[in-house]
Amino acid sequence: MAGVDILSTAFSGANTAYLAELYARWVSDPGSVDPSFASLFAAMDEEGAAVLHDAEGASWSPRLSMIDGGEVAPVAAKAAAGAPVSVESLHAAADDSLRATQLIRAYRVRGHLEARLDPLGLQIPKPHADLDPATYGFGPQDLDRPIYLGHIVANLIGTRTATIAQVLDALRLVYCGPIGAEFMHVQDPAQRNWLQARLEGDNWRAGASVEQKKVILDHLTEAEGFEAFCQKRYVGTKRFGLEGEDVTIPALHAVIDQVAKDGVKSVAIGMPHRGRLNTLVNVVRKPYTAIFSEFAGASFKPDDVQGSGDVKYHLGTSTDVDIDGNPVHISLQPNPSHLEAVDPVVVGKVRAAQDGDDPHARGRHMALLLHGDAAFAGQGLVYETMAMSQLIGYRTGGTIHIVVNNQIGFTTVSAHAFSGLYCTDIAKAVQAPILHVNGDEPEAVVYCARLIADFRQKFATDIVLDVVGYRRHGHNESDEPAFTQPTMYKAIAARPTVRTLYADRLVREGVVTEAQASEMWDAFHNKLEESYQAAQTYKPNKADWLEGSWEGLKPPPVGQIDAEPATGVAVETLRKIGDALSTAPSDFNINPKIARQLKAKAAMFKSGEGIDWATGEALGFGSLLLEKFRVRLSGEDCQRGTFSQRHAVLIDQINQNTYAPLNNIDAGQGIFEVYNSLLSEFGVLGFEYGYSLADPNALVLWEGQFGDFANGAQVIIDQFIASGETKWLRMSGLVLLLPHGYEGQGPEHSSARLERFLQLCAENNMRVCNITTPANYFHALRRQQKLDYRKPLVIMTPKSLLRHKLAVSNLEDFASGTSFRPVIGEIDPIANGDAVERVVICSGKVYYDLLAERRERKLDKVAILRLEQFYPFPEKLLAEQLALYPKAQVVWCQEEPENMGGWCFVDRRIEGVMAQAGRKGGRPDYIGRIAAASPATGLARIHAAEQAALVNQALGVG
Repeated sequence: MAGVDILSTAFSGANTAYLAELYARWVSDPGSVDPSFASLFAAMDEEGAAVLHDAEGASWSPRLSMIDGGEVAPVAAKAAAGAPVSVESLHAAADDSLRATQLIRAYRVRGHLEARLDPLGLQIPKPHADLDPATYGFGPQDLDRPIYLGHIVANLIGTRTATIAQVLDALRLVYCGPIGAEFMHVQDPAQRNWLQARLEGDNWRAGASVEQKKVILDHLTEAEGFEAFCQKRYVGTKRFGLEGEDVTIPALHAVIDQVAKDGVKSVAIGMPHRGRLNTLVNVVRKPYTAIFSEFAGASFKPDDVQGSGDVKYHLGTSTDVDIDGNPVHISLQPNPSHLEAVDPVVVGKVRAAQDGDDPHARGRHMALLLHGDAAFAGQGLVYETMAMSQLIGYRTGGTIHIVVNNQIGFTTVSAHAFSGLYCTDIAKAVQAPILHVNGDEPEAVVYCARLIADFRQKFATDIVLDVVGYRRHGHNESDEPAFTQPTMYKAIAARPTVRTLYADRLVREGVVTEAQASEMWDAFHNKLEESYQAAQTYKPNKADWLEGSWEGLKPPPVGQIDAEPATGVAVETLRKIGDALSTAPSDFNINPKIARQLKAKAAMFKSGEGIDWATGEALGFGSLLLEKFRVRLSGEDCQRGTFSQRHAVLIDQINQNTYAPLNNIDAGQGIFEVYNSLLSEFGVLGFEYGYSLADPNALVLWEGQFGDFANGAQVIIDQFIASGETKWLRMSGLVLLLPHGYEGQGPEHSSARLERFLQLCAENNMRVCNITTPANYFHALRRQQKLDYRKPLVIMTPKSLLRHKLAVSNLEDFASGTSFRPVIGEIDPIANGDAVERVVICSGKVYYDLLAERRERKLDKVAILRLEQFYPFPEKLLAEQLALYPKAQVVWCQEEPENMGGWCFVDRRIEGVMAQAGRKGGRPDYIGRIAAASPATGLARIHAAEQAALVNQALGVG
């Protein structure tokens, strides 16, 4: 073509779609296109490249190549045929296509900024320049000019050529209506293209059938009807109602229905108190009579079942439902008012269900989390939970998040509640798509709910639905919200409920008559009235805590626990485990230092002596694995061990392959899992607690890198581990391993805060131990699974004792006929009972300091007793030991300051034991560091002096 260079021809002939195909070829092979194009593409900025990438279309979408003979634009066709085309027309056509494509991309990226999301109309979207056609050079005179756009508008318009006016109408319908979509931040093109195709091609407005609309109205009737009934019958009672976000109930139904059709077998729901009662009765199907009886003050459990109970809007329940022939187990996890604390618990519970079913089909069990808007933005645990979503030890095939966004947190408006555009912005950190939807548009909400369900099932990743509504009452039903939000609550008072609005719409559409809508309301009200009357005499006939995976276990004992179950193992079994622990595959390139450790381990088993802490732990794990229990351990650095003591996973030094000796003991054994966690205590401990709730046949352990790191997970410890059984009838056998001991490492790495755990101890709720021998540790671990009930176990684990020459056990200490020892008596040949002048009771590492000093000084009139278990306090066993030394002075020795450690817990208990041993009026003396604000000194010299002083004072030589 004379007078026209190849670049001009290409811009016209390609238009955007043609250029996109050339661009795709250039990306794969820069030499496959003309050098003119290569230089053009190489010089393009990021935005231009993104436009051409979008114009190329999804990899799975059917299309003909425009380069190899497919459909081309009019100007391109002339150019391809060699017909005369002016340079100006070529440039104009290409320019139109590129600018229009940029406009379309802008709507996909930022259309949500002009979406109509606020049902109250108080948050009016501001026009955004990127969504204005004038920004791209299209004035009013250009809106009706046909422009070739190729694949990019196939779903939107249905043709490859359209006017800007047509394109704008289609874009605003999809992206600026009651749905605002944020998905272009997602880096995975398959996910991004799938969402784009669904949003632009589904036409949700025409998608709901008459029957589906009636179902939505029925669910709204149940949601609003329940709240209205409670408001009338229980005036002023706190229930944290759902009013203003009633559409949450149809949304939940839509999600569950959709995933059930795709083979999901169980859905675990976690949510705060807002709307919990409504969800309990209308989604999880807790009987209305049960709820109404709890409003009247009745217990949620039979009278003969122990436990303090909890307020009704913290409780959970579960049920089995059939959805179109698909059985689904739905559970709502109980949780406290600590917003979002339940998130990792639910996800951990789902992981356990998946592991117990088929870990290769994680999509069959799903977590569904509901959040408040202020909590989603303000609570760091939301991110910690999402951060686990794709990690190998914690992934669950995607969690569905629904934000019940009432645009206010207690009295805090969004401008004070979070930085950024939306409360959901944090989800972008994990590439989760976000759909915002107007809560007064039920069909849009239900469409989005089904869409996010499909997305989770297809891509096994998290997705967020932000349902923008309001809160019709105050934070609770007795609160006066107009004190702080007068404008908002004037708008709320003037707005009909979503059920009223939707019923009116269906009447206008002829779906139902006004009389039918009223009859539906009255029928549901009558049903609630019947349940209310029946609640006057309702009593629960059984508790639900020993069903499903828990069947066969028993309620825990109520009184004093003295007997210990036999936990020893046959010596030949121990040696079999030892063989596996000390052997690596012949072709495995093991680290030389670890090779020496394996040889040393083999020597331990050959001699039967010198078994250290890590080996004792491995024997505990291995013996349970041989009994077909699962063992799961997670925490920071726990594969190797914080102190390089465990090496549960060996790393090939050449190819980085891994080998876990404990998974290679026997062909029919249980599964051993050990995962280095992300740097989170709150999230990971919550996850492991949730795992323990779902699988009592798994020994589940969480290890703190140092014991004081448990501080970061205190909410999980206080609200779930310590009190979950008494509040909600939920047992857990979770084990916490917390390195503890004063070795001059400063205030941050000395104390696991034993005192805090002891303060939480009551009603036999958990076990707290500070163990000094590998064998006793072994028995404590095995005891967790050998009892016919479950209790959490907190262990102050050692640091320096991991390699201490005295902190070892013999193989016979693990053998059949042995058990855990809550109290360990004197082991040295000292003076006979009446001649002993002093009894030192201690726990943990300080015992070895005392023992070494006593042996050095040859003090044969001082006995040392070890309290291995603080709680339940072993009164009888300690009394038996003290009775051996009737004339001795009794002292308690600890390393921790006086206001920390075990002293405040054991003081009066030891006094009671002394009385049992015939020492009337006697109390133990305290020996240890003086009370302090900080757990330990940061100066090694001062630490050494303090330690020497307390040891000598305890032995009576200070």
